[in-house]
Amino acid sequence: MSERTVMPPAQPERLSNVLSLLTPERDGRAALVGPDGVRLDLPEEIFEVLRDVVRAMSQGLAITIAPHHTVLTTSEAAQLLGISRPTLVRLLEAGEIPFDQPNRHRRLRLADVLAYQERSHRARAAGLDQMVRDGEADGLYDLPLDVPFERLPVDDGER
Repeated sequence: MSERTVMPPAQPERLSNVLSLLTPERDGRAALVGPDGVRLDLPEEIFEVLRDVVRAMSQGLAITIAPHHTVLTTSEAAQLLGISRPTLVRLLEAGEIPFDQPNRHRRLRLADVLAYQERSHRARAAGLDQMVRDGEADGLYDLPLDVPFERLPVDDGER
């Protein structure tokens, strides 16, 4: 299987009835019925992927399906991570993401890029949590009871 991108339908709102059938609250097991009438129960993992795909497409988003053994170029990996290619190259040179370089061009495994993305999200969330804890400990969120709180007026001309 190779990577495949599917564009949303011209009228993504038509998927709302399909999405309603894929709600996790429904009792029973999801099944797929083929054109010949053969019914096959869907494993929970397949059901969840199908639900995620339909949800995204109903919001007008394109979907890319790629097996984890997929190899990406630096441009593709940078696009997936939402960063510039030079930033990605700096991450590679710093050893943040493993890569192969069989010739002049670096190649990255999709699984390694996704693992970095998860680590990065967790580190960012932990950093934000620590900032909140530090701010609370330093009393930055405490308001004096005797001073009224007022928001500063927003001046639209300075934006």
